[in-house]
Amino acid sequence: MSETTSANEEKKPPLNGRRALPPNNSNDEENEVPEVDPFGLIPRGFNPKDYLRVVDIYMFKDPHEINKQQHHTDKYYNPRLIVRRGQPFQIQVDFNRPYRPETDQFWLEYLMGRYPQQNKGTYIPIPVGNVLKPGEWGAKITHRENNSVRLSIMPSATCIVGKFRLYVAIWTPFAILRTRRNPATDTYILFNPWCQQDAVYLDDEKEREEYVLNDVGIVFHGNIEDIKSRSWSYGQFEENILDACLFLMDKAELELSGRGNPIKICRVASAVINSRDDNGVIAGSWNNSYDNGVAPSAWTGSVDILLEYYSSKQPVRYGQCWVFAGVFNTFLRCLGIPARLITNYSSAHDNNANLRLDFFLDDEGKVDTKLTKDSVWNYHCWNEAWMTRPDLPVGFGGWQVVDGTPQETSDGMYRCGPASVQAIKHGHVCFQFDAPFVYAEVNSDIVYSRMEKNGTQVIEKIDTSHIGQLIVTKEVGGDRMMEITEEYKFREGSDEERLALETAVMYGVKKQTTQDTTYRPQTDIDMDFQAQKAVLGNDFKVTITFRNRSRSSYTATAYLSGNIVFYTGVTKSEFKKHSFSAKLEPSSSSSFDVVIKSSEYMSDLLEQASFHFFVTARINETGKILALQRATILEIPTLRIKTKGELVAGKEMSVIVEFTNPLKQTLGNVTLRLEGPGVLRTIKKEFRSIPVNSTLTWEVKCTPVRPGLRKLIASLNSDALRHVYGELNVQIQKP
Repeated sequence: MSETTSANEEKKPPLNGRRALPPNNSNDEENEVPEVDPFGLIPRGFNPKDYLRVVDIYMFKDPHEINKQQHHTDKYYNPRLIVRRGQPFQIQVDFNRPYRPETDQFWLEYLMGRYPQQNKGTYIPIPVGNVLKPGEWGAKITHRENNSVRLSIMPSATCIVGKFRLYVAIWTPFAILRTRRNPATDTYILFNPWCQQDAVYLDDEKEREEYVLNDVGIVFHGNIEDIKSRSWSYGQFEENILDACLFLMDKAELELSGRGNPIKICRVASAVINSRDDNGVIAGSWNNSYDNGVAPSAWTGSVDILLEYYSSKQPVRYGQCWVFAGVFNTFLRCLGIPARLITNYSSAHDNNANLRLDFFLDDEGKVDTKLTKDSVWNYHCWNEAWMTRPDLPVGFGGWQVVDGTPQETSDGMYRCGPASVQAIKHGHVCFQFDAPFVYAEVNSDIVYSRMEKNGTQVIEKIDTSHIGQLIVTKEVGGDRMMEITEEYKFREGSDEERLALETAVMYGVKKQTTQDTTYRPQTDIDMDFQAQKAVLGNDFKVTITFRNRSRSSYTATAYLSGNIVFYTGVTKSEFKKHSFSAKLEPSSSSSFDVVIKSSEYMSDLLEQASFHFFVTARINETGKILALQRATILEIPTLRIKTKGELVAGKEMSVIVEFTNPLKQTLGNVTLRLEGPGVLRTIKKEFRSIPVNSTLTWEVKCTPVRPGLRKLIASLNSDALRHVYGELNVQIQKP
């Protein structure tokens, strides 16, 4: 493209041969929205005042009012309405006369950015209907009185996160009439860790209070022999911080349509938190001279840094790792992504993405500083953000490493993550983003080698236990240190740890040696894994089968890891560890059964009873690795729903819900919910307990309103069992 065309492109954005519209990557810019939008020629006698007209919109946006209370946004020091996606909120529209549903037609419009488009999620017209579908955009009238209507609005659980402009549109025969632009009705929509359909859903209320709502934290620093701690004020609710965080996404030029995706947001934020290559928030300095700026150790929190950047648009000087991590944590929590600050003691700063740190020795055995490029940090701080990873296989959601400290470039920019902690632990470093780099930070071997005069490299010593000796974060609900080394790696020196390292190498991570051997997999042995179909609450077995197709006899060291995962693939806990040795006879198959007892998994079980297994085996004679992973789901019992009486609109009928407890334990704190749009409003009933093998029966009387095919939906929730559903289609006759 010539220079002249790019200059024209600046002046007249729409005249661009490559795209019909310029990129829509600023939440701050706006377009003009007409108050009168004619369908064609408007007849002379048309007077908009003859039609329904909006007099006022009431947003219930004060901290003590229903919206901010229900959406956990009452702490934000911001006068506008702030809600979370996938969860309904209320507004009230006052008209100039009573609303008449038979003849009047109005709808809501939410817009974002300069070029709103419906297919990009930046223009959202919301018709007013009768029912809200969970997790989808919609609006329904909940109350009508005099000239006012009260609306319940459901934002999609996957919608863009940011600031939307609200308009109310009214249909007339000749034109659409809209409310005037009013910044007081702007609505911020954030991520929602309380909503099961949101990608950042976190199931533990104490963890949500810590990782989303706590606005102070602790940074652990010092070194492994002398651990020090300090407080850090995140201040995610302070005045203008939310706007500053949205500005960071504008600065990173993240297309608005991508801002509902926590993976994308974390990836661009890890680049914009540092000033390298994009004039981001903080300029790093590690050389002990901090002229024209603030020494990294002097900051006490993120607020000053973010506000200074928001007003000056220039990098704030200076930061080191915990400053980048502190500001990144503020950004994530402010937007509603659960986040925590991590410290890794003896952190490998690996600058050629191989899984070993090369320390070159001179003839006297001292480190040759000219040749040695790798380094070990006393400690390094990064962040973990909690989200599902639909872009990866099941089992790799949950905590993801994101790092705003500029160390190495990733896809051409200084950024790092999100990288799955679970993938790092098991050595599955083939999964994006930047897992090999983080794996090396916590798990590298230090290789000391010496060059002989004739150019051959002699390895003198390999230190396998120095790196990543201790990984910590602040405990939930307190200020003590919580060790999470086990989330990242197996016990130092254990078979599983070596196995994970070899798995990482197998997955294409460079292992630099002078006689670099290419990867030669073990082709004459196959490994397979089968899980028995099982009903929740029962024992079941898994079978690992080896097939040795060679004429040699082998022995294998195998490791099975069973993890309880959310249905989204996010790991909650490891409930089964099993190591065993296998003798593999020539030309034969051998199977090994591992019994999974219900007592091992029931205490930690999550709602959808999903398990994820990693199996790794090392063939001892060849050092080759076999690795596989499988997800398996237990069957959850369902609720039975039946009806009694005539199914006629306007006549009373009964709905009966039944459930038999299949577990070997009493179910406590049971809540049943039943709803059926057009048949009955949502009702819930609580039962103290359901004993083992006993059946609970709940009968509800109701009078269906609308004829036609309707659906009854019931759910059961209890301490030990969740995600129990039942549904029934019913045909309601006309009277």
